[in-house]
Amino acid sequence: MRHAAEATFQKRFKRDFLLNKYLYLMMVPVLAYYLVFHYAPMYGAIIAFKEYTPNKGILGSAWVGFQHFKDFFGSYYFWRILKNTVVISLYSLCFEFPAPIALAIMINELANKRFQRFVQTVTYMPYFISLIVIAGMVKDFTNNGGLINTFFTYFGANDTAMLQKPELFRTIYILSEIWQKIGWESIIYLAALMSIDQEQYEAAKMDGASRWKQIWHITLPGILPTIAIMFILRMGNLLNVGFEKIILLYNPSTYDTADVISSFVYRKGLIEFGWSYSSAVGLFNSVINLALLIAANKLSKKISENSLW
Repeated sequence: MRHAAEATFQKRFKRDFLLNKYLYLMMVPVLAYYLVFHYAPMYGAIIAFKEYTPNKGILGSAWVGFQHFKDFFGSYYFWRILKNTVVISLYSLCFEFPAPIALAIMINELANKRFQRFVQTVTYMPYFISLIVIAGMVKDFTNNGGLINTFFTYFGANDTAMLQKPELFRTIYILSEIWQKIGWESIIYLAALMSIDQEQYEAAKMDGASRWKQIWHITLPGILPTIAIMFILRMGNLLNVGFEKIILLYNPSTYDTADVISSFVYRKGLIEFGWSYSSAVGLFNSVINLALLIAANKLSKKISENSLW
């Protein structure tokens, strides 16, 4: 029975490969990318359990077990960076994740196609600007005499360097993320909106449904599977707060609210040369993300019957 099933599978795969050989060929660069840059480096994760030194190599370095994890969990920085990572991630989930959905729905509701394309172009543009340039713009806008500071001074606020204030860092970071990514991330939802049967809207109009009711009862349910999949993927990277923008924007005066796991790993690993310690912190972050991904997938499958597997 088992051999018969294997033979049937091989025949089906061979037939499918012959029919779609060019599609399989297009998969090769993608598979090579993931093998070289995502799976092969996983071998190096064992240095989290060793006292790694370059002259001894990975296999020659002394084995220390879970010592680096114990040092991290018992350090002063553990609760600070964990709290900052979780808070910024939740802010991103609550404000950044729904923003492209709302933008896609608003663009879809625009009757003027020319204005619709204009809005799409304007919102896409920040995504293609270099991150260093984006960070420089944010710094210029929030510094003394900057555009945002000048705006708030008209309402009686004091002109101050906003990025020097720990209580403002998270707000500035999330707003800059929304501004930079909202247009690009709305593309997938616009594509999902295009797949909704337009006859449903016609039927709703005949029944006297308003635009709000059409959005609530047709548009949102129509793109719900896409939202569910994107939510699962977001949960799988919930604690992966991008360290590039954090590092470009933060400074020692804002570490209390800005320092996250990824920026901590960067400092410990590349600046202080604590390779094993930083690997242990990064591995801890990856394990938590994996657990969140599995939990989000199960929750989505139970509630909406949409899941990755």
